[in-house]
Amino acid sequence: MTTIDAHHHLWRYTPQEYDWIDGSMEVLRRDFLADDLREAMGSAGVDGSIAVQARQTLEETRWLLDLAEANEEICGVIGWAPIAGAEFPGVMEEFDGRAKLKGLRHVIQGERDENYILREDFNAGIRTLEGSGLVYEILIYERHLPQTIEFVDRHPNQLFVLDHMAKPLIAGAVLEPWATGMRELARRENVWCKVSGMVTEADWMTWTPEKLKPYMDVAVEAFGPGRLIAGSDWPVCLVACSYDRWWRVLREYFADFSETERTGFFGQNAIEAYGLEQS
Repeated sequence: MTTIDAHHHLWRYTPQEYDWIDGSMEVLRRDFLADDLREAMGSAGVDGSIAVQARQTLEETRWLLDLAEANEEICGVIGWAPIAGAEFPGVMEEFDGRAKLKGLRHVIQGERDENYILREDFNAGIRTLEGSGLVYEILIYERHLPQTIEFVDRHPNQLFVLDHMAKPLIAGAVLEPWATGMRELARRENVWCKVSGMVTEADWMTWTPEKLKPYMDVAVEAFGPGRLIAGSDWPVCLVACSYDRWWRVLREYFADFSETERTGFFGQNAIEAYGLEQS
């Protein structure tokens, strides 16, 4: 069974470029590069990966693509581009022929405008993605689910992947209205969902698989195993969990699923959603 980590980051750390990494995240204040990724993947039996943007710059998108092209285990890149900018279509011409670019992401959760995802300029950019084969990854907090449902309904022909299960309030053991929103969003069959980023939404010191289970149950109920994708959110997850421990949590949760469902969740779904090359 091929295992794909569909969500991790890479960076050369500087305090200026990664100012969101505060003192509570000291473990992240260093470089995380391809050799570090390879070591982590080896510890957990992971075969391939998708690198996801962490800075909103074209420079980082180019850098991630260069890394992916030099390291075969990085199967794809979710980059950043100025989707809301008038220059967006022209900017994307630069990436023609960069086969490992699999999608784009904007940090919606970081925008002051709670309705940024509904802005006309942003939606115009998304319309230009349709037919390109690129995925758009949705990074939001759980409170943005109503706007996200409206957004997705505007683009029925675009494939979307929801990051981190829309960041439910696991630390507070709050299920609603997140669960209702997830079930509604999942009715749109052009939306897939990553099971990732959970430990950092839980209490970093006291989380257990049992505390995560109600949220994983909702994701499985809403999307079904066929539209769920496994990811680690490494190295961010390290503030609460080692890389190999996270993969043990996922394997234990899905142990009683069918072989077809497990094969899909741990790799085949990502291969299908992102159009990854199979070696």
